[in-house]
Amino acid sequence: MRGGAERVAAARAAEAKRLVGTLVGGAAIILWAKLALFTTWAEGIPPFQLASLCFSVATAIGIVAILSRGRSAWRALRQPWQVWTLGVLGLFGCHCFYFVALSRAPAIEASLIVYLWPILLVLFSALLPGERLRWYHLAAVLLGLAGAGFLILDGGCFAIEMGLMIGYGAAAAAGVIWAVYSVLNRRFGGVPTDAVTGFCAGAALLSFLSHALFENWAQPTPCQWSAILLLGLGPVGLAFFAWDYGVKHGSIQALGALSYMTPLLSSAVLIALREADASWNVALACALIVGGALLGSVEFLRRWR
Repeated sequence: MRGGAERVAAARAAEAKRLVGTLVGGAAIILWAKLALFTTWAEGIPPFQLASLCFSVATAIGIVAILSRGRSAWRALRQPWQVWTLGVLGLFGCHCFYFVALSRAPAIEASLIVYLWPILLVLFSALLPGERLRWYHLAAVLLGLAGAGFLILDGGCFAIEMGLMIGYGAAAAAGVIWAVYSVLNRRFGGVPTDAVTGFCAGAALLSFLSHALFENWAQPTPCQWSAILLLGLGPVGLAFFAWDYGVKHGSIQALGALSYMTPLLSSAVLIALREADASWNVALACALIVGGALLGSVEFLRRWR
């Protein structure tokens, strides 16, 4: 009797922890809805410079959080090289490509293409141990690609500017990198979230070096400094820590399903603040991407209905 009660209590505790992890990860999704908006406000800052400054703010947030709890920063940073490689390159690669995308393509189109990553997250998570790849996972990817293709071709126009293609390609690369990072991060569930501070520091260093090699410094205006601070505090800061905790301790499929709301929220914010124009082209592309995402999460939806 006692053993059965203990098992039930343990199962409930594990489920409660899983729920908390999912909710914490969901907070990152809300923060990311402002990523495209704040990035457009920082327009004119070179991509690597922007990434370096944002990651520096994120690093400062992590250091303050660690010191405020009396923890040893070195203890959290003592991780295997595989963890460091995934963390630093995942954050650096995704966001540098994202900033390039928004500097070369319209914000709403680039944002929607980047947010193919929730579909890819569902697809890649099906390849994890204990999961299976089903027909609707492939159908979901095809729908998402159709939505992205409709955006790129502008409703059937094949005369595409090379500058836009660079932006669209960078957006697609950012989405793939983030999906791969999120799934592989699940394999390192024992790594404390405090280690994200080190990943942000590494990403900031790589961004600074890339900026020195490939860009010229652009002195930010007060408005651009405000955008950089907002990015570092939210979408390119606290969101990293929330997402790390979520994918390690929450339901990764649930987070994938919740992430499908991000392109809708991001597009709505851009349109509401007149940073982008509403159109049937964007609406159809958004419907295809979100529809594919929902199809890819059909197993999760069946489980929780």
